[in-house]
Amino acid sequence: MEGCMSPLTLSSYSGWVLDRMVEQSDQGITPSKTSTPNKSTPRTNQLPLEKVTSASHQGSSPLSSTGNNGLSLLEMDQEVLPTLLPSKVTEVEGCIRMYEEIHRGNNEGLRQRQEQQEQMVRAVYDLASEQLKRFDELKELKQHQEFQDLQEVMEKSLKETQGQQEKLKEEHRHRAKVLNLKLREAEQQRQRQEELERLRKEEGQERLRRLYSIQEEVLQLNQQIDPNYRHKDLPKIDLSAYSSRGNQICGLVSGLIRTTSERGFPTQVDVANTERALQEMRGLISSMQQEIAAAVEEKKRKDEEEERQKQQELLKKSQMKAQSTAPAQLPGGKQMKEGLQVKTDESIMCWYQELQDAANQCITSFSEISNCKDNEVKKTKMDLQKAATIPVSQISSIAGSQLREIFDKINNLLSGKSVQSGGRSVSVTQHPQGLDFVYYKLAEKFVSQGEEEVASHREAAFPIAVVASGIWEIHPRVGDLFLAHLHKKCPYSVPFYPAFKEGTSMEEYQRMLGYQVKDSKMEEQDHFLKRMSGMIRLYAAIIQLRWPYGNRQGTHPHGLSYGWRWLAQMLNMEPLADVTATLLFDFLEVCGNALMKQYQIQFWKMILLIREDYFPRIEAITSSGQMGSLMRFKQFLEECLQKKEIPLPKGFLQPSFWRS
Repeated sequence: MEGCMSPLTLSSYSGWVLDRMVEQSDQGITPSKTSTPNKSTPRTNQLPLEKVTSASHQGSSPLSSTGNNGLSLLEMDQEVLPTLLPSKVTEVEGCIRMYEEIHRGNNEGLRQRQEQQEQMVRAVYDLASEQLKRFDELKELKQHQEFQDLQEVMEKSLKETQGQQEKLKEEHRHRAKVLNLKLREAEQQRQRQEELERLRKEEGQERLRRLYSIQEEVLQLNQQIDPNYRHKDLPKIDLSAYSSRGNQICGLVSGLIRTTSERGFPTQVDVANTERALQEMRGLISSMQQEIAAAVEEKKRKDEEEERQKQQELLKKSQMKAQSTAPAQLPGGKQMKEGLQVKTDESIMCWYQELQDAANQCITSFSEISNCKDNEVKKTKMDLQKAATIPVSQISSIAGSQLREIFDKINNLLSGKSVQSGGRSVSVTQHPQGLDFVYYKLAEKFVSQGEEEVASHREAAFPIAVVASGIWEIHPRVGDLFLAHLHKKCPYSVPFYPAFKEGTSMEEYQRMLGYQVKDSKMEEQDHFLKRMSGMIRLYAAIIQLRWPYGNRQGTHPHGLSYGWRWLAQMLNMEPLADVTATLLFDFLEVCGNALMKQYQIQFWKMILLIREDYFPRIEAITSSGQMGSLMRFKQFLEECLQKKEIPLPKGFLQPSFWRS
């Protein structure tokens, strides 16, 4: 359409057209003056006209810059072809005009077609706009309908939800009522149970108080039975049978109370049993008093004969007094050594031998688990040994609560309960010989702690001793095995000085004295004294301490009386250089305060005896290089006599310790 609307121009082929027309004129086509240009032009110039038209469509015209259409062409023709005939000019001019008319007609058609196209575009645009409006209206209507449907669904769902909520609320109210009724019933039931429990506890506590009062009375009655009792008029009366039976009754009552404490509150049967034990104790005391009274009556009948011999007895007493004071008047020497023993009393040696036999029997009793080659049995043995020894190694004076946990773990193991050791559950019931094995290893570990830990840290004796004492009280066999191990490693704890026998090797004899011998080489004296000191300190701590959470009504299984016996026996025997002074100092430093409170005047008499009589004996056998232990012991006693008090040992467990 741009080509139709552009101005008309002649193409570059116009000259060629004119040349063809001139050639045709020369070939004898005679122009007719009468013919009209309109008729001749289409017949003679059909091809040139088509070429002119085609050339005009190609768009380059040399005549476009010369001016208007017909005039410019004629001027060019006059310049180029001055020889053209006038008729030819007229013919060409006619063709040009005819071409212009045809071109003008084509432009008009194109303009009409353009208008039609624009009308069609406007119609299509209007139609599309209308359709878009209808589509938007339809879409908006559809969205509105969907929104209304959604709103209706939501309202319906809301109504259903509200209905369900109301139903749930109603069910909740109903259930709440039911639960409130059940809670009230449960509360009433709980109150009834609490009332019954309170009454049961009150009755149990009343029975327990009754048991304690009975136990107190039994113990008081038992104190009236002294196996060493000697009446002033009856020096030969023997009350050991009454004392033995009284101790049995006390043990029976203590066992009943311990059993009931573990079970809860005592029953009426327990009270009846303890009352029967009390009646038996009363009957025992009555029988003892009757026997004493009968002996006194018998003695009275002999008073007249004794009166006649009074003068002779006085004479004998004066002579005995003179003999007893004679050695004290001498400066020392042989008279001072008269009366001292070299060997231990036979009764103590029998007791020592019984403990060793019991230890040997215990070793025999677990020989199967000790010598078995089965891997499972070996594993069980190792687990039991760890469960028994590791807690003892963990004993320290950090906190009382930690000490109680260790005690409970050991007690549970010995009681047959399962304990955790190394991430595994261990119990003595895993093997028939497990309990004997644990007894033996536990006692051995306690002695080893004294030999190693207490020897290095003296304050460690007290936490170890209080746990060992508590275990000893509940499990007496552990105490017997502990003493057997202690006496074997430290014979001076008996006290016992092994004698050299013919046929005994020197290494064996050194081991009997307590020395460690490795590769035929005996340990140094300082190390030996340090180990002996640690074990004596542990023993001295055990005899004065008791487990604070145990049965306080019972007696100590190995109390201060054994310590007093040990001290007396040591002073009745000839001293050993370096050993006696060291052990006496360690023993009195640890439990001297307890012995002082228990025996009072008798204890101070013993201290004076040590200073006045026993120190010279130790000095007589001590060389100049061994005077350190003796001087330390002597200085300790001098300070105690000066202050008239034995101080509490360092590391002693105070009551506040058990609250930590």
